[in-house]
Amino acid sequence: MLTDFKTLMVELNDEIAIIKLNNPPVNQLSTLLRTEMAKAFEAAFVSTRIKGIVLTGIGKNFMAGGDITEMAKITDSLMLFEQVMAYNRFQSMIENGPKPVVAAINGPALGGGLELAMACHYRVAATGVKVGQPEVQLGLIPGAGGTQRLARLCGLETALSMITTGKPIAAEKALEQGIVDGVFPLEELLHQAVLATKSFVRKERALSAHRTRNKKKKLPSTLDKQAIINIAAQIAAKKAKGLGAPFKAMEALSKGLSDDFDSDIQREAQLFCECALSPEAKNLISIFINSRKAGRLERTRTVTPKAVKTVAMLGLGVMGAGIVNLLLGRGFKAVLWDVDQGATAKGLERVRKTFAFAVKKGRMTQEALDGLIADNAVVTTDLDDIKGADLVIEAVVENMDIKKALWAKVDQICGPDTVFATNTSALPVTELAAHLGDPGRMLGLHFFNPAERMQLVEVITAQTTSDMTLATGVAFSKRIGKIPVVVNDGPGFYTSRQLNALMGESNFMLEQGIPLPLIDKALTEFGMPMGAFTLHDLTGIDIGFHVANYFEKEFGDRWKVAEIHKKIFETGCYGRKTGAGYYDYADKKPVPNKIVEALVATHLEKSDPQGLPEVTWEILAKRMLARAINEAAFMMDEGICDNRPQDMDLAMVYGCGYPAVKGGVFREADTWGIGNVYDYLLELEAEFGQRFSPSPLLRSMAESSKTFYSTIQGSDHG
Repeated sequence: MLTDFKTLMVELNDEIAIIKLNNPPVNQLSTLLRTEMAKAFEAAFVSTRIKGIVLTGIGKNFMAGGDITEMAKITDSLMLFEQVMAYNRFQSMIENGPKPVVAAINGPALGGGLELAMACHYRVAATGVKVGQPEVQLGLIPGAGGTQRLARLCGLETALSMITTGKPIAAEKALEQGIVDGVFPLEELLHQAVLATKSFVRKERALSAHRTRNKKKKLPSTLDKQAIINIAAQIAAKKAKGLGAPFKAMEALSKGLSDDFDSDIQREAQLFCECALSPEAKNLISIFINSRKAGRLERTRTVTPKAVKTVAMLGLGVMGAGIVNLLLGRGFKAVLWDVDQGATAKGLERVRKTFAFAVKKGRMTQEALDGLIADNAVVTTDLDDIKGADLVIEAVVENMDIKKALWAKVDQICGPDTVFATNTSALPVTELAAHLGDPGRMLGLHFFNPAERMQLVEVITAQTTSDMTLATGVAFSKRIGKIPVVVNDGPGFYTSRQLNALMGESNFMLEQGIPLPLIDKALTEFGMPMGAFTLHDLTGIDIGFHVANYFEKEFGDRWKVAEIHKKIFETGCYGRKTGAGYYDYADKKPVPNKIVEALVATHLEKSDPQGLPEVTWEILAKRMLARAINEAAFMMDEGICDNRPQDMDLAMVYGCGYPAVKGGVFREADTWGIGNVYDYLLELEAEFGQRFSPSPLLRSMAESSKTFYSTIQGSDHG
């Protein structure tokens, strides 16, 4: 009766049933687990032998939430609501049940995991484990009593903070807030949970008083409740661009926390379903699912990647130092090389600075950092020291001749099994690999600045890259905690070309006389972390100008550089590093650079435009996005993406800050409708010229009513 389960293990400790969740890898709340838990609890409640129940997980996993892949497939709101309410009835059965249930939280209790624990009568947690309601990060709200029970345990303000930000807290903090009742070392946890359960059996603790639905002491008055929620709404309005879920959670709390708990739960479930079927949630869930599938390719499915233990880092500039941070933090042995003692000294100092935030926050001590470097890093100016490396990553200056010369030396030093990776944002990897004895051993690993924090690695496979080399590059990227997106070699690969397409229209808008701040506002209001001109100033106008010229050379008039871009470059105002670019940084708050304003004024006098166009940031953003979508289609047609729009959208989200709530450039195109995109591009082409000429792929897709995610073979993994 209590043994025939696939997702549970049940043990008996005297009169206490210990139900262990066993649904690898993280005990996701799948349909089968929900069904088997219901059967197990029903059997335990009617058993005369069992007096109490402990609910825990196997190993270090409690429950990390619902099965998102199951939810992503649901399109019927009534069906979803019925499933959610069925699970709510199960939790109410636990809470209102005749026997005590103690949750022994042995690992992360997130989302549905915390909701399940809160339906129990008592909660003990292992030291350091995280608990929280992260649903908002997927465009959702708690749907199984999370809003109603959490506020009763920790108070409205803490519940609002946890639910609307989605940030979990440690068990120790949860104990202070009243979310859990005890915190113990993992090895003592189960014993303490059994003791707590027996205290209920002996009537030392009253079951009714520990039913979370009955707790009201921490709830505010009706007047105070609304005031607290109004303040939270004002804060969220400034931070939650494009996110509706935080406000749905506030609605559940505003209308809930009443004496009619079951009605409040039903309302929460309805609001959850509204969120779950929204485009916002669908996009965020798709990004979440696809990020876990990133790097899985048919060509490497049966290939075992090379074991990488020692990594040589060539070049200790800003990017190289960030990569070294990842190597040391993930347990690799690292050989750090640069051209001379001065360069290595500066490089090592840069490496230390990448750990400064962790030291400041107390996550590691300065002594621990010194020990980490001493034990795991060899700093050298002698290339022969890299001989034993399993992987060599090069991040020297973006100059093909310099890179070729360096790799020619490395090729003679390293053994035939060493994998070679170049960190480049645009240079052709195939050309670089051609100068090696075995071109198949090289690929590109395009890290994003700052490398220690940005989540994306663009894995570039050259025409000659072997399956083993590619599999090793992907596996290594995952080991250092990155999301690997595989693209084929081509000018700018994917992200550099796509970002330049998105941002490139800004200079043409400037030439029309559209105010610089409004152009920047277009993308920040859309959800990008910064506007085009702010980004140009940050990365360097000189660098941006050379990249723009490179694309014009590769793609012709469709990528023609704006005249104003050239004139600004010629002023020597290169952005923040020179004190002025599009903006002047002389004061604390940047203001438009008067030199640029004068150049624009002169240009307008000569071009004699027909008055300043009446535009809004929405119109400007749409125009920028149209060009980005068009370029994405060109790259798809050229084979840069291998018909994987889901991976390319990941690249923009994790590498360029594209708002995840909108899903990515390809998802944006599907949302607009390919026919609408095509027609809009024709309008823009008639007004602005060849840079908006629709790609052949968009034309054919518009004619056949196709979308990127639904009808391109093998594309929809989400």
